Amino acid sequence: MGYVDLHCHLLPNLDDGSPSMAASLELARDAVADGVSHALVTPHHLNRRYVNHKDAVIQATSDFQASLNESGIELTVFPGQEVHLSNKILTALDQDDILFADEGGRYMLLELPSNEVPHYTKSMIYQLQSRGITPMIVHPERNNELVAHPERLADLLELGCLSQITASSYLGTFGKDVERAANLMVNAGQGTIMASDAHVMEKRDYELGAAMRRLAKDLGRKVADDYQQNAKDILNGDPVRMTWEPIKQKKDFGCFN
Repeated sequence: MGYVDLHCHLLPNLDDGSPSMAASLELARDAVADGVSHALVTPHHLNRRYVNHKDAVIQATSDFQASLNESGIELTVFPGQEVHLSNKILTALDQDDILFADEGGRYMLLELPSNEVPHYTKSMIYQLQSRGITPMIVHPERNNELVAHPERLADLLELGCLSQITASSYLGTFGKDVERAANLMVNAGQGTIMASDAHVMEKRDYELGAAMRRLAKDLGRKVADDYQQNAKDILNGDPVRMTWEPIKQKKDFGCFN
């Protein structure tokens, strides 16, 4: 079994991930070449641009799997969503319009706005947990508030959330600042899994394999193996445990102008 990728935008014509089936198949070939064998396909849902209803994603995933099989691409895909933090989530849950990382409805990929942690975030997490749902915060290293105030990610982890670090962030594809944030989180044990967040666009290629190799080099094979085991456990709906510590921020005394 190859890598399990729990966050990617492979489905065509649903969001900013891929403009066509041909482009999706090419990205899927890249995934397989990168060592991925199983992928949770996660179009955006409930953000300001995209609403991808559960039934439509399930059908699109089935169609995509058929095209993968016809093309001889050895990738198994599962339907999912990248759910944007919104006051619409609870209504969508009541309407059975949310897809999870697992079939049992235990793990939800939750995206925060890129610039902030909204004031109602903890309240929403409590409400999700009351329904037996564990949120997994996606790409926290690209959230400006979480990076500037590491204690706020620690607060979310303390509540029982999981976190997904993006492979390209860890490798520096999005720049040194994002790379530094990703490394601080990983080194503190604050990452649960690594995922590609792959799109058909510049700087959004498949780099999961390279990130996992670097993780093994930097922190040891066991840590890299744990990341992949966590991904498998989440896909199966099994328990996942994290051992993490707070990020120690270096004080910047700077100069007064």
